[in-house]
Amino acid sequence: MDSLLVAAALLSALLHAGWNAAAKAHADTPQAMAAQMYAAGSIGLAALPWAGLPDARALPWMAVSVGFSLGAVALLLRAYRHAGFGIAYPVTRGASVMLVVPLAAALAGEWPRPLGLAGVALVAAAVLALALRGAGAVSRPGLGWALAAAACTAAYVVSDARGARASGSPLAYGCLLSVINALVWGWTQRGAGGSGSPLRALRAVGAKAWAMALAAVASYLLILWVWSHAPIALGSALRDTSALWAALIAVLWLKEPIDRITLAALALAFAGAVLIRLG
Repeated sequence: MDSLLVAAALLSALLHAGWNAAAKAHADTPQAMAAQMYAAGSIGLAALPWAGLPDARALPWMAVSVGFSLGAVALLLRAYRHAGFGIAYPVTRGASVMLVVPLAAALAGEWPRPLGLAGVALVAAAVLALALRGAGAVSRPGLGWALAAAACTAAYVVSDARGARASGSPLAYGCLLSVINALVWGWTQRGAGGSGSPLRALRAVGAKAWAMALAAVASYLLILWVWSHAPIALGSALRDTSALWAALIAVLWLKEPIDRITLAALALAFAGAVLIRLG
């Protein structure tokens, strides 16, 4: 896998972890995530005249992605109610790493070469090590919701990769899907309170919503570009080092403790990234 693609996937992971941590740190996490989604949709809408529209062949994949990505968000929010960010997020990302491999093989005919597959396994092990670090503190409902979110995540990852390739333009695909996600989320939340009203949510979260949205859109466009040029499972595994970035963010920002397991996980992920680069 090309060095530039590896760097883009890792940057996407950092941005993804950053906006998720910001949402979790907000007093009202569901409202923060909703505001981010509405702001991201606004950014995508503003960029559409310049980005253009994706090829019609991408539309079925886009529809599948919308359903699973919004399902993943809803399930992850439920997981956050039962487990800390440093547990629920790694469980979701780590499990999705393993699920993407067979899905990509089934839907895209892609199976990583031995070095790449070993790298994916190391990244998955690193992310799951973070999750297992707090396994004694997470409730069964929290674990269940996180695993359900992982299944949805793996499904939308493969759908997005196929859609981006069929679209002719990852930029156009990403901008349009950001708009659709915001519209669909707003429709599903129309009977809710503060987090269901776009204007109310944006006003409540303020400038932070736009900062999170910029990070989310940039992360999304970067990984779509990676998937357009690299095997899905390899790019997805590198992006899912976001859980490791999240662990560092949890230590530095959310003041969660660091331990030997976290350090070992970082070493495993580094080794996995090297093998993915070589594979």
